[in-house]
Amino acid sequence: MFESLFLSHSALQAVVVISLISAIGLIFGKLRLWGISLGVTFVFFAGIMAGHFGLTIDPKMLLFAENFGLVLFVYALGLQVGPGFMSAFREGGVKLNALAGVVILLGTAMAIGFSFAFDLPLSEMMGVLCGATTNTPALGASQQTLAQMGLPTTDPALSCAVTYPLGVVGVIIAILVMRKLWVRERDLAGPNEEHVNNTFIATLQVQNPGVFGKDMHTIATLTHVPFVISRLWRGGEVILPSNDTHLQEGDRVMVIASRRDVDTLEAMIGRRESIDWNRDNVDWNALDSKLISRRIIITRADINGRTLGSLHLRNSYGVNISRIYRGDMSLLATPDLRLQVGDCVVVVGGERALLKIEKVLGNAEKELNEPNLTSIYIGLVLGLVLGAVPISFPGISFPVKLGLAGGPIIVGILIGIYGSRFHLVTYTTRSANLMLRGFGLSLYLACLGLSSGGDFFESAISVTGALWVGLGFLITLLPVVVVGLASMRIFGVDFATVCGMLCGSMANPMALNYANDTLEGDHASVAYATVYPLSMFLRVILAQVVLMLFL
Repeated sequence: MFESLFLSHSALQAVVVISLISAIGLIFGKLRLWGISLGVTFVFFAGIMAGHFGLTIDPKMLLFAENFGLVLFVYALGLQVGPGFMSAFREGGVKLNALAGVVILLGTAMAIGFSFAFDLPLSEMMGVLCGATTNTPALGASQQTLAQMGLPTTDPALSCAVTYPLGVVGVIIAILVMRKLWVRERDLAGPNEEHVNNTFIATLQVQNPGVFGKDMHTIATLTHVPFVISRLWRGGEVILPSNDTHLQEGDRVMVIASRRDVDTLEAMIGRRESIDWNRDNVDWNALDSKLISRRIIITRADINGRTLGSLHLRNSYGVNISRIYRGDMSLLATPDLRLQVGDCVVVVGGERALLKIEKVLGNAEKELNEPNLTSIYIGLVLGLVLGAVPISFPGISFPVKLGLAGGPIIVGILIGIYGSRFHLVTYTTRSANLMLRGFGLSLYLACLGLSSGGDFFESAISVTGALWVGLGFLITLLPVVVVGLASMRIFGVDFATVCGMLCGSMANPMALNYANDTLEGDHASVAYATVYPLSMFLRVILAQVVLMLFL
């Protein structure tokens, strides 16, 4: 029985071995050493240990499980970051992605240079690069390219495994060095500073004669910035404004807009009051007994993909939509915003009107617990199709493919952004998405470690292995420190955002966890999500292009 479960190759044995490796890796991954834990990455090393002691599974089962885990992980990741990708990219994301691109190009150039300088095979150096940047999807792309060229795929996996540990801690070391030597007080963003991507609430006093007597629709066309007015106070009475409401001198209006647009609205309408409406503990229902503020969750599938303006909620029910929460993002409730199942809509109005709105939008939270598996499978198929499409570049003998890593993450991002327009219900709870990502990543890492474990320790203690580790550490440390310092001194980016950008460019969630533990606010997490998709895409493409050009 023991032999059939652990040693004899079969489907049952493969499931048992992979599950055992994953379980052991996840258990030990929770241990902290000097405040640092490897998390799911420890599954990789558990697989290496199992492979070192001679544990194997059927090669076809190993290949299937490894590829399926990689596809599942990158697709779920793309689906999660997709909704906020475009807005984050527009609001300062171009600069952050450009800086992340410099990190990627510097590391890649160093890997190519080291290959020629130390006479190391480029396939080995690409593995060193993937390990130094903790980027297993790029490793998968490298292996696929080598297989397409008829070359062995074990060398990059082995060199990646040897350099991976220092790749994990190297970014953390770089963050520590920068903070110790170069970070000044002004480089640290305040914990309560509002990020530019978030909505901002302010109260303005109507003092500009140019808007006296003008209705809301006219004022909206004059400002050319998106905003919502959810409440209006006039003569001690609160009014629910509509497009036909005319402003009068002395009115007070509650405005919701992007933080950067509030100054424009203040110049247009009048002086901003000092009341802070952006605290977490504001009791909105205590402002007035006539109007109620309530969060309603969209659960009706027929609402998915429709624009907010097409529902005519204000005219039909006499309510205002002040803002919409999608995952961790707060979105401005503009008429052209396309709604998705799972969006949390903040509605202001009377009690009876809110009850009617609940029926229109659904507000049945239990329905959200049902997984939308159809969209997941459709996305996986489309991602694999995209990854298999050959892309020809001049001067490259083999066409480039996005592969199992690039295709699914791009489709995941696109479906996360545009899926609702095609009435695809892409909503998954955060826990469900984390479950998919964690399962896929642990499956991939377990198989990757198992396949490279046989020769790991022999290679690690050899002269070549020591050279891999040293060169990998330089590839990790130098681009991060150089670009991080330039980001603060030349481009004026705060340190927390720099940390998130660097962690995203290096695909290093462990370093991000460290940054979040030691820095206040969510700037690091926002920057990480902003640069991660494009950085992942660039690394996957560059891994293939470099091998085809220089091998």
